[in-house]
Amino acid sequence: MLSPIRSSVLSKVQSQFVETDWGVVLRSQGSTESGEALAKLCEQYWYPLYCFARRQGQNPHDAEDLVQGFFGKVVEKNYFKDAKQEKGRLRTFLLVALKRYMANEWDREHRQKRGGGREFVSLNLDETETRFRCEPATQDCLDKNYNREWATTLLGRVLTQLEAECAVAGTARLFEEVKIFLTGEKSEQTYADIAKRMGVAEGTLRGTVFRLRQRYREILMRTIAETVDRPAEVESELRDLFAAVS
Repeated sequence: MLSPIRSSVLSKVQSQFVETDWGVVLRSQGSTESGEALAKLCEQYWYPLYCFARRQGQNPHDAEDLVQGFFGKVVEKNYFKDAKQEKGRLRTFLLVALKRYMANEWDREHRQKRGGGREFVSLNLDETETRFRCEPATQDCLDKNYNREWATTLLGRVLTQLEAECAVAGTARLFEEVKIFLTGEKSEQTYADIAKRMGVAEGTLRGTVFRLRQRYREILMRTIAETVDRPAEVESELRDLFAAVS
């Protein structure tokens, strides 16, 4: 059963669910609007797909080439013409398409210039590989690893957006102090410790964290909504996200 807070946020997201980036891609394939939406989505999914390629045995540069070439092929061959409404989850569609690309076309593409001469997503490979090496090198289930990378990348984007909002509001220091309560990480810091350091009442601090949590959930659900085709899929995708990082 949904908590009252999550249910309220989900209802708000669904009521304002006009059309997502994924919906734009499916509806207006080949248009400028669709191209911009696709570029945004590909940038969000680049790292999880890169990790999948690395765990398939590709070296860093070949993995980069493979994913760049894959995104170029997605645009060139209009892979989304085969996307069906009942398969509306972007993360699933991209992973299946990447597997197909690796099986059928990568060997030929690899003989061409890096990424087929295309750089669909701008990136820093050194930073990407450093991040990859810091993460658990589990080989038990590549699809499961892919879902975990998708979840952690998405949650990182949500936290970054909330941090930016706090910076604009002039509460960047407060956010830095309390973000541990938003991510669920373990900490020896208590509300009382932080309240004393910030010079505010503990009750006031708890109220602030409560509001930040509400905003965090709202951003999270809106971010998830960008990658599904129908509002009814948001809650299901949310469950999968938490299962991936549990």
